[in-house]
Amino acid sequence: MAKHLIPTRFVVVSTVLLFLCQFISCQEEEYVRSLNPKRHLGGMMKKQKLSHFKFYWHDTYSAPNATAVPIIQPAGPSPTGFGSVSMIDDPITVGPDLKTSKLVGRAQGLYGIASQHEVALLMAMNFWFVEGKYNGSSISIMGRNQVFNKVREMPIIGGSGLFRFATGYAHASTHTFNLTNGDAVVEYNLYVLHY
Repeated sequence: MAKHLIPTRFVVVSTVLLFLCQFISCQEEEYVRSLNPKRHLGGMMKKQKLSHFKFYWHDTYSAPNATAVPIIQPAGPSPTGFGSVSMIDDPITVGPDLKTSKLVGRAQGLYGIASQHEVALLMAMNFWFVEGKYNGSSISIMGRNQVFNKVREMPIIGGSGLFRFATGYAHASTHTFNLTNGDAVVEYNLYVLHY
């Protein structure tokens, strides 16, 4: 008789523990659930492709057409400007001349000098497209930009619209920079994996 009680007790205890584990697991994860990407996203998630975007970013501090505005100044003297932050709504164009080049979007976000030892920005911005197939879609970048290096690389961390689930990287190269007023034109080359 004792031989039959041990397996029965084991089965009962195991069943109770299993139920409790499932109950606790469900309680902890009630805010998340797994989805089937094909069913949830429809035809969006087809084959991933790599696209190259090349355009020019126009960062203008000079009035009357300022597209970059300082919002925080350093608390004390700093050789790099450490702590300064600017908000931007910069035009992005096909060519380097703002007056004659076609507008394809806006770079919206902010950047700040995040280094005490060199002029290195922390950039958080969206390239929001207003032209053609990608109208209304955006690519998001967040990364370190050592502005006096010839080429700087920053990660693409996502996007919206046709760039949902986007990854990749961006190369930035200064085309022109005005030391007097801070105006700059930067060539951006984006290599984007997207669906």
